[in-house]
Amino acid sequence: MSADGHGLSPESNPILAPMRTAFSVGCQEPGGPRTEAAERNNVAKTTILHACSTEMNHGPDETNRVTEAVIGAAIEVHKALGPGFMESIYEEALCVELALRGVRFTRQAPVAVDYKGHRIGENRLDLFVEDSVVVELKAVDALAPIHTAQVISYLKATGCRIGLLINFNVKRLTDGIRRIIHD
Repeated sequence: MSADGHGLSPESNPILAPMRTAFSVGCQEPGGPRTEAAERNNVAKTTILHACSTEMNHGPDETNRVTEAVIGAAIEVHKALGPGFMESIYEEALCVELALRGVRFTRQAPVAVDYKGHRIGENRLDLFVEDSVVVELKAVDALAPIHTAQVISYLKATGCRIGLLINFNVKRLTDGIRRIIHD
């Protein structure tokens, strides 16, 4: 948790300390206007690498609390907006809702991708919530196996165990939510 109590911080997390790069947090797109939610969720610039190591993993009860909070916030967003918007609209709205609920998150968090000890690239998580849950958002006709594979890849790269895949382009949001567990 950062000094302001709202996110990841290299200073307070030895896993994150060596990796630094720019990313957007809170409810701000790169170069976009800052919102109140973004200010509350402002965190240090860093690349997440195995952010869910053993020392950071929450117990099952805490992880369930986090996933329930994200799902509740997503349902609230879907009730208000319904299906049909682009993914970025839902991402922005979900960031606002999470911030209003006091849930810590990082938006578009970069994740280093290594291969045999070599840094080969970087991906971005839509949301990284409470230092424990990867959230991937979609606004597609139907979730495909590649979407699940994407979340599993993010879980492997971060060392996290739980991910949520949420498709907002459905009539009932509960039909568009998948909880993915990687052991």
